[in-house]
Amino acid sequence: MISADEKTSIQARCRCHPTLAPGKARGMRVNHEYDRGGALAYLAAYDVHRARVFGRCEPRTGIRPLMNLVTQVMTTKPYASSRRVFWIVDNGSSHRGTKAMNRLTVAFPNAVMVHTPVHASWTNQVEIFFSIVQRKVVSPNDFPDLSEVRDRLRAFEDRYNATAQPFQWRSTTSDLDDLLTRLDRHTLDRQEEASARFTA
Repeated sequence: MISADEKTSIQARCRCHPTLAPGKARGMRVNHEYDRGGALAYLAAYDVHRARVFGRCEPRTGIRPLMNLVTQVMTTKPYASSRRVFWIVDNGSSHRGTKAMNRLTVAFPNAVMVHTPVHASWTNQVEIFFSIVQRKVVSPNDFPDLSEVRDRLRAFEDRYNATAQPFQWRSTTSDLDDLLTRLDRHTLDRQEEASARFTA
């Protein structure tokens, strides 16, 4: 099972003054003036059972960069010889709808595309990995050029793959049931308040 998406517009910003690390009773200091060094997209496919990441940097997102990522994964073991490989994706423009599903199946007959519900891309586990990348690699975004961004992303990917464990969901189905019950009760309370105001 592969969870895939893209992190768009990672910018190389060369700060006019170097960033100062946090010190005793002082937060990190990041200069607001910078020169732009361009931007790139980071596409990643995360194997949810093996905690392995396949990533690639592209000048922009789109169908071709996504298919480059798919090819990178699907031509390696064990995915190339698996009976089925599920690709979990959101409804982004490069992998939306039946055209994207058909394109994937034609290129790799053992690949099955599964879309997250609309507005629920946060359920896709690659988003957890992207959150880690944002905190550990990208912020505070001090890079003189795009080659340094690429090198840093690749180095982090190698380190992550050497030590990572699969993400463990802490929520259970009973937690979800409790949440839905609370939401129903909250919605019912709001409806009763609205009707009471309307009749008064």
